[in-house]
Amino acid sequence: MTLLLHDRRSMRQPTERLEYARDILRAEASALHEVADRLDDAFSKAVDLLFACVGRVCVTGTGKSADVGQKIAGTLNSTGSRAYQLDATRAVHGDLGMIHTDDVVLVLSHSGESEEIVRLLPSVKSMARAIVAITSNQHSTLAREADAAIVLGPLEEVCPLGLAPSTSTTAMIAVGDALAFVLARLREFTHEDFARFHPAGSLGRKLAKVETVMRTGNELRIASSRKTVREVFAQPRFGRRTGAVMLTDDDGLLAGLFTDSDLARLFEKRRDEAIDRPIAEVMTPSPITISCGARLMDAVEILRLRKISELPVVDAKLRPVGVIDITDLIGFLTPEEAESISRVA
Repeated sequence: MTLLLHDRRSMRQPTERLEYARDILRAEASALHEVADRLDDAFSKAVDLLFACVGRVCVTGTGKSADVGQKIAGTLNSTGSRAYQLDATRAVHGDLGMIHTDDVVLVLSHSGESEEIVRLLPSVKSMARAIVAITSNQHSTLAREADAAIVLGPLEEVCPLGLAPSTSTTAMIAVGDALAFVLARLREFTHEDFARFHPAGSLGRKLAKVETVMRTGNELRIASSRKTVREVFAQPRFGRRTGAVMLTDDDGLLAGLFTDSDLARLFEKRRDEAIDRPIAEVMTPSPITISCGARLMDAVEILRLRKISELPVVDAKLRPVGVIDITDLIGFLTPEEAESISRVA
């Protein structure tokens, strides 16, 4: 899709502005389709060089390409490929010392002929393990000097003047994503690996394990299902209060759950005789549980969908090792997440 550089729309009407914005997005999306079709064996060679890198990936460029390089380096780092960003202008003024002989240098340049990049190449070739290029010009100095050159091909910038980097930088970012995610698959990068690199923010919350917030040890209310209701509730309580007692069989496996609400219902129905009967007769047998090591957001979803306030955590043998109380999640979640499940408390 091609945008007219001298578009005659006045931009005075909101509908004209909106349609022009849509045209810009469609043009960039069309360009990405073209770049995808142009990928060839050079991409595979680039992946092999980056995957074999025993040092780090040095991502370098100048101007807007340097900004793109910062993003690509961040994506590589967060998905299992160690990387750092090096501005080409700073590199030729001393920062080349950052490069190690085990590093692979990923060079970004739309033209492949930027003065700083061309000046940088001889030094990089002598200092690094290999050079991988992302450029639009297959005949450029950069493409010729690189060990593997991913050529984007001719791209028309969607800037009204056809000058400001736009389509080209979008394509570079997308190819950088493709490199990072192919490498992540090759490294068998898992959710657990991702969580280790993202302990904070919404990503950290979504990938955290139930162990992060579950109550353990003396904070749990655990009793034998053989005991009477009176005996169970006469036991001393420790730690933070939770509204559920986890009941076990003779082998210590979770057999049922009895909550304060269950006790209140016995009183409401005047079932006084049940107080001195085995709690197994009035407990919820085979309650909903979650396994130790599961993701916390899975537990949140169970609480929300099942409309329950306590969720036992069990080990591989179905022994109770913890409990998640809905009140413990309020400060851990975003306000929107907390509101979505607080109605069940």
